Amino acid sequence: MEAVTGWSATPGRVSPALDPGRTAAEAALSRRADRRLRAVCAIFVLAAAALVPLTLPLGWDERVYTSRFGPHGPATPFSAPRTRGVPLLEFPVASWSGSEPLLRIWLLLLAGIALYLGFRPWLRVLARPSAVWVAAALYGSGWIALFYANSAMPNHYTAMGAVAAVGCFARRRPCHAGVAAGLAVATLMRPNDGAFVAAPLLLAALLVPAWRTRGRILSAAGGVAAGALPWVVEAYLRFGGVAERLAEASDAQGGTRPVLSVAANLTSLDGPLLCRPCDGDGVWWAAVEWWPLLALLTALGLRSARRAATPAAPLWLAVAVALAAVAQYLFLVAYAAPRFLLPGYALLAVPAALGLLAAADLSRRSYPVAAVLALALAGHLAVQLTLAHTHGGIQEKAREDWRRTVAVLRAHGVRPPCVLAGSGSAIPVAHMAGCSTAETGARTRADALVLRGGEVPRWARDWPRYPVPDAYRPPWSVAVRP
Repeated sequence: MEAVTGWSATPGRVSPALDPGRTAAEAALSRRADRRLRAVCAIFVLAAAALVPLTLPLGWDERVYTSRFGPHGPATPFSAPRTRGVPLLEFPVASWSGSEPLLRIWLLLLAGIALYLGFRPWLRVLARPSAVWVAAALYGSGWIALFYANSAMPNHYTAMGAVAAVGCFARRRPCHAGVAAGLAVATLMRPNDGAFVAAPLLLAALLVPAWRTRGRILSAAGGVAAGALPWVVEAYLRFGGVAERLAEASDAQGGTRPVLSVAANLTSLDGPLLCRPCDGDGVWWAAVEWWPLLALLTALGLRSARRAATPAAPLWLAVAVALAAVAQYLFLVAYAAPRFLLPGYALLAVPAALGLLAAADLSRRSYPVAAVLALALAGHLAVQLTLAHTHGGIQEKAREDWRRTVAVLRAHGVRPPCVLAGSGSAIPVAHMAGCSTAETGARTRADALVLRGGEVPRWARDWPRYPVPDAYRPPWSVAVRP
């Protein structure tokens, strides 16, 4: 079958997707794949809603973002690594409502729409349109994507911006607006991810004759520039310049330097949500299936494209961008969070989907292959859905500790207006209690300290200290100014 959008197996012939005279059968295949992609996105939304509670209290990072808005105030410190992308996603709801479940419902719907817009451009690239909805299903079946679907976090949107940009770029007649928009979204959410995604696209536009066009270069560069502009402006307004903000952001992340974090990322395949440090943390052996499964299907997809005599250049581009996107987290960041690799997973899902379809074709002629394939897919879904549900439950119980801590604070007279200091957990507790958090140089003016074990600072050693009872992850305690 010919490529649906300009990648024709016959030299000099225009693809039916760009030819108004394409056959009815080819048009029907594209429409059917689009309908199935929509169905996959709807299933993704419903599965995420079933596995991760919509009543889950906002997490530490989520509270930093939502506190930009009055109903979720008071505002918490907005450090150098953070960007304004997530608050922009939240704005339609968070700007007028303090309801956390309502915000999660909005973000869940937004995640489903992003999944559709991210993979849809590939309908005009791949020789088998059905691979597009399979790719979306493969990405959406991962516990990480499911867990973060209703979260106020940037990584899913970075992933979808990257997938859309590569798909629009790889068309024979590229969609320049799509390339620019995808990279702008990815960069607005996480500037470092946007840069690592754009670099291979710019290199391809410069080095590959078929892609060497001014439009591709300008759209890629313009998309990154547009997405980075708010970050750059804020760098000069709040941090003294781009170099200063980059240095402060690096310090906040523990320093960016050459380091081998492959083991840490492997360890975090089954969690925790933040593996910092990962020393002593193990990995559930079944969760390791995701990496070899994705690698095997990707290799099979590349091989099947070659054997079918269909252009594999867009697939190799997706692989190259995926490797660039994850390289920073494997070789430059000294800790791991499973959500960091979502852009790489989303891009690899495209050739992997072709590999899965090739395996399905083979299974129709071989019962043993069909049995192995069915068993592998069933096992994959069982592991991933279990992990999504498990982490939803763990976070629901763990974040209740913040409510318990707030109850102890109020029982001992700490009420708004108030200022909290202490461990990193002081930020979500303060947000939930309606307090503000003390800046580093002003902690001695705090009304109370939130502590997770450890010693009370010297200047507060005469403060009464109260334990938080029934904590899910003890020890929690508060020290209240007498």
